[in-house]
Amino acid sequence: MLRRVAMPDRRATFLEKLPLLGTRPIVRYTLAAALSVGACGLRSGLDPWFPPGFPFLTFFPAVILSAFVLGRGPGILSAILCGLMAWYYFIPPFFSFNIGQGTTTALGFYVAVVVVDITLVHWMQNANHRLRRERERSHALADTSARLAERNELLFRELQHRVSNNIQTVGAILTLHRRGVDHDLAKKALDDAAARIGLIGRIQRQLYDIDGKNTDLAAFMQALINDLAESDGRVGIRYDVAVAPGIVLHPDALIPFALILAEAVANASEHGFADRATGVIRIALDHAPDGMVLRVRDDGAGLPPGFAVAGSTSLGLKIALALARQLDGTFDVLPASGGGTTSVLTIPDRVALPDG
Repeated sequence: MLRRVAMPDRRATFLEKLPLLGTRPIVRYTLAAALSVGACGLRSGLDPWFPPGFPFLTFFPAVILSAFVLGRGPGILSAILCGLMAWYYFIPPFFSFNIGQGTTTALGFYVAVVVVDITLVHWMQNANHRLRRERERSHALADTSARLAERNELLFRELQHRVSNNIQTVGAILTLHRRGVDHDLAKKALDDAAARIGLIGRIQRQLYDIDGKNTDLAAFMQALINDLAESDGRVGIRYDVAVAPGIVLHPDALIPFALILAEAVANASEHGFADRATGVIRIALDHAPDGMVLRVRDDGAGLPPGFAVAGSTSLGLKIALALARQLDGTFDVLPASGGGTTSVLTIPDRVALPDG
C-alpha cells in the first residue's frame, strides 16, 4: 500500500525535472545525435525483417526520446538527423538525397509526425515546469506560514507568561504590604486579595491557547481543585469533581467561573469544616435547561439561621455575586438536604457556549 502511494510521487518528481542536463547543452545535443545514429544502426540491422515502406520506424522513438528527456532543441536536432539518415539510407533511390516517387509524401509524413510529437512533448514539459514552480511557491508559502505561526505562538506564550507573572507580582506586593499592617481586618483583606490575585495568575497560565481550542473543563476544574486543596493544607477533606460530558464554556467566561468556583470551595472548607478536620466537598457541573449549573456541596456545619447571600457582608460572596451577574447568571448559597451547604451557580447558554 505504501509503495503504491510513493511511486507516483517519484514519477512526478522525475517528470518535473525534465529536460535533463539543462545546464550542459553540449552534452544534451551530443546525446541526441548519438540516439539518432543508434536509431539508424538499429533500423539497418532490422531492415531484413521489415517490409518495404517503413523507413522511419526506429527513428520516431529516437526523436520522441530526445525531445522528452533532453528538451526541444535536442529533439529538433534528432528529428533533422533522423530524417536525413532515413532519406539517405531507407528511401529509394537508396544512398542518395534524390527525390524519387513517393519521397515527398514520405518526408512530409515524417515532418508532420515529428513536429506534432516535439510540440506535444514541449507543452507537457512547460506544464510540468509550471506545476513545479507552483508547488515550490506553495511549499515556500507553507514554510513561511509555519514559521509565522510558530513565532506568533511563541510570542503569545511569552505574553501570557508575562501577564501571569505580573499578576502574581501584584499579589506578592500585597503580601509585602500586609507585613506593615497591624489591623487584623486589614491583614485579612490583604491576605484575601493576594490569594485571589495569585489564583487569577495561576488560572491565566492554564486557560488561553493560541489555536483557540476549547479548554477541557474537567481537567481544568480538577487542576483548580487540586490547587485549592493544596493551599488549604487539610488532608482530611476529600474533594469529588464531576463534570457532565459535552459541556463547554466560552474562554472569556472561564476566569469569572473559576473565581466563583474557588470562592464556593473556600467557603465550604473554611466555614463548613471550621470545627472539623474531615469532610467531603462535592463539585458537580451539569447541563441545565437553558445553560449549565455548578453545584458545590459540603457535608459540613451548614448555614446560620436567617442567612441570605444577598445580605451577606462577606467580600468573597459579594465578588461571587458580581461575577455571576457579569456572566448573566445567578449565584446563591443554600442549605443542603441532609445537612451542609450548597453553592449554586447557573450560566445561560449564550454566555457558556463559544461562538461558532
